[in-house]
Amino acid sequence: MGNEANTRLADLFALTGWSKGELARLVNRQAAAMGHPQLATDTSRVRRWIDTGESPRDPVPKVLAALFTERLGRVVTIEDLGFDRRRQTGGKKTGDGLPWAPDRTAAVLTEFTGMDLMLNRRGLVNAGAALASGTVISNAMYDWLHSDPALTADAPVLDDPLRAAPADYDRYEAAPVGSQEVDSLEASVQVFRAWDASRGGGLQRKAVVGQLNEVGGMLSYQHPAHLQRRLWGVAANLAVLAGWMSHDIGLEPTAQKYFLIAAHAAREGGDRPRAGEALSRAARQMVHLGQPEQALDLMKLAQSGSGERALPRTRAMLHTIEAWAQASMGRGQAMRRTLGEAEELFVTDRSDAPAPDWMQNFDEADLHGMQALAYRTLAEHDPSAAALAQAHAKKALSLRTAGHERSTIFDYLSLASACFIANDPDQADTYARMALLTIGQTSSHRTWDRLREMYRLTGRYADYTRVQDLRREIEATLPRQKGMGGGRYRSV
Repeated sequence: MGNEANTRLADLFALTGWSKGELARLVNRQAAAMGHPQLATDTSRVRRWIDTGESPRDPVPKVLAALFTERLGRVVTIEDLGFDRRRQTGGKKTGDGLPWAPDRTAAVLTEFTGMDLMLNRRGLVNAGAALASGTVISNAMYDWLHSDPALTADAPVLDDPLRAAPADYDRYEAAPVGSQEVDSLEASVQVFRAWDASRGGGLQRKAVVGQLNEVGGMLSYQHPAHLQRRLWGVAANLAVLAGWMSHDIGLEPTAQKYFLIAAHAAREGGDRPRAGEALSRAARQMVHLGQPEQALDLMKLAQSGSGERALPRTRAMLHTIEAWAQASMGRGQAMRRTLGEAEELFVTDRSDAPAPDWMQNFDEADLHGMQALAYRTLAEHDPSAAALAQAHAKKALSLRTAGHERSTIFDYLSLASACFIANDPDQADTYARMALLTIGQTSSHRTWDRLREMYRLTGRYADYTRVQDLRREIEATLPRQKGMGGGRYRSV
């Protein structure tokens, strides 16, 4: 491996506050607890891991991942520690080592979900880690995402279709599955997806992560090709949901890792459009966090990586996210052009081919909701856009159906915000109160973020009696740990 320092391990080690001798003792103690009493790590060996990039043998990387996860209160994987990075197959190596080797996808998935569940049990989950930039992810994944999918082009033909992969990582006791079990897994995705759309990500996130962990165990077996593709599809769908639910409650680094896992899983199953949609979720997250430039990097990869199989409706959805990022940067002309392309693509989708289940929530109501969001965001730079934001928000609300309560709240907040910008506080007050009627029934932190941004817009009307009452009601509704103002407009 040479004498190159392991900077990723060094950076994480610095955050722990441990000495090298203390880490060596912890490794020995944790290894013994995990059934490896013969391990004898010392200070000099820890120094070599950090200073010269020496890779420890199994089970040390797994032991270290568990120790750093518990110490830092967030998921830390073997890859995060800088190990196994050189097992990549092709592509340009980057500081974040993406993508990981194809044979590591199930292992990364299972390891990450296992750590996530452990943190949930101990109440240690937090958002105290940095996100990788869109540029880093895009550069690392471009060639990989554009290559032929493993299971449709270069997968080996196995004499034993149920051959299990080596058990070199923690997982539940996996067993081969049949079509009925996969049917049940696909049905569970629909249930989780419906719950998320209605109530937000907080209440069911752990159940989704647990289900994804089990699917990772199933993927340790090489099933017949048609079942293996479906299992990868289930893994991709669950990983997107786990990421979206994590994002919805503010676990941003965790969310991004799930989006990347989803892209890998979709790619393993030969579904490039699904991989592109997973990356578009990471782009939406970047806009929400005030990083639209990074979002545009990710959207370029999502759109090109989706390939020719992406349906017009899928491409329309991708365009709306790109438009939102452009609006966040005040690029009104580009945003309008991109939204126009989205509308054209949407109306040309004549359902000649059935839409994938992961696109079912992007209907006409969601198209108008995203347009309202983009115009309302642009209105921060160009107030004349507020009128179109109102028109699209009203259209979205007229089309919303039961089961999309969170999106309905977003529509009302977009509408109220646009009215405040358009100097119509009476209408804004009415629509804001419609959002407040149900916002407490969801576990979505993103609705609170949107409410905070609308609260900021009420400041110019603080002397107006109706708005004074509204401000007090918002203050009583929002959690107390965050302030009320500041920041750019974020969320959907």
